[in-house]
Parts: sequence; structure tokens; C-alpha cells
Amino acid sequence: MGRVVFLGTAHSIADDHHNNTHLVIQEGDRAIMVDCVGYPLLHLRRAGVDFHQITDLILTHFHPDHASGLPLFLLDMWLLHRKAPLTVHGIPHTIDRAEEMMHLHEWETWPGFFPVDFHRVQEVEDATILEDVNFRIHSSPVKHILPTIGLRFDLHKSGKSVAYSSDTEPSPALVRLASGVDVLIHEATGSGIGHSAPEQAAQIARQAGAASLYLGHYPPDTNPDQWIGEARKGFSGKIILAQDQMDISLD
Repeated sequence: MGRVVFLGTAHSIADDHHNNTHLVIQEGDRAIMVDCVGYPLLHLRRAGVDFHQITDLILTHFHPDHASGLPLFLLDMWLLHRKAPLTVHGIPHTIDRAEEMMHLHEWETWPGFFPVDFHRVQEVEDATILEDVNFRIHSSPVKHILPTIGLRFDLHKSGKSVAYSSDTEPSPALVRLASGVDVLIHEATGSGIGHSAPEQAAQIARQAGAASLYLGHYPPDTNPDQWIGEARKGFSGKIILAQDQMDISLD
């Protein structure tokens, strides 16, 4: 069964009902976590996702509201006796800093630690992150303050496709990456350097020919009707303001 589960939907400032934006995309027996913040195991538990199912973690960039949960995530899984390997993917700017962060915690001294592989993805358009019987996952650089990638997931078994903008201003590369997807998850922080307003997200959805638009990475005090109304100016398809623990079936 293909599914997308939102573990958080807020921008950098969370509240009691909205964690920072991160999510899980699952197909078959493989689940991919995208970004890692706060207390990840708690977020997974609330969303009904078993951490043992997470085979890969993709970090879209190294801002704290997207990557700061990595040490606690790895620590907690180790304390809960995880043995299965985990691969952490990202562009070199992100992975270099993620490894440095783990070394600050002296994780090499933690005995019996499960295998963790840091995989550096090329910072080019349509770069391959992984491909197997479940997924084809590609990335492209987008327009943010730090080097950042957007993602595309093609799910082989369900035949569906999902794109995730991460943090970005309107990006032609994202339009190309998200061409014809069933689900586009696009940030809606508001207009400004490195971010997009709902109407700009909608324009990307229209230009990409996406079937549906899910707005994420928004201010927690957002008025849903206002944000969806703004997006409706640029896109006539299905528009949803994502919520924490929202589960989208892709079958």
C-alpha cells in the first residue's frame, strides 16, 4: 500500500498541534522518512508508523527545523535495539554537517550501534537518490537560503507519484521535477526570501500539471480558508491544507 503520512506541517515555529514539517512516504515494505526534527519517534508513534519500517532518511537541507532531530532519532532507535541498517541521504552540504553533528555526540563510542550509511546525492537536476522494486526517488536543487533539494517519488506498485518542494521560492527546477505528479506537497510559509506564498505554490502546481496540491510548512496560526483561498487563485485542482498525522492513501 502506498501512503504519505505527515509527521508535522508547521514552518520553523511549531505549536502544540503542529510539529515542524517532516513526513513519511511508504510503498510495500519500505518507508522513507523525509527530514527529521524534534522527537521523531514520538511523531512516528502518533502517526501509527513503526520506526522499524523506516529504511531510509532523506534530509532536504541542514536548517534546524529540518535536520536537528537526527541525533535523537538515531540514539532512540539504538536504545530500542534496532539492528537493521539505515541510509541517510542528502546533498554534500547537508550530509557533511549531519556527520559533523553526530561526531559532536561521539556516536562512534556508542557500543553495538546499528549500521548507518551517509549517502551523498549529486546536487544536480533529476539526481537519482535510490531505485528499487518499490520506489524511484529523484531530487533537484530548489531556491532556498541554504543548498536545498526538492524530491520526487515514483511508487512502482501503486503507480502513483509524489513531489515535495521542501523550503523554496518558486522554482522552475521544481516544476520540471514535479511534472504530472498525483500529489504535490509544497511549502506555504508566505512570500519572502527562500519561501513561497500559497498562491505561488498553486502556480507551481498548475505549471507542473499536478493532480492535487497539499500545502505544508505554514504558520501554525494560519486560517485554513484564507490559505486555501489564496492558493485557489492559481490552481483549479484539489487543494488541501495538510495537518499533522494526516494519512494520504496512494492506492
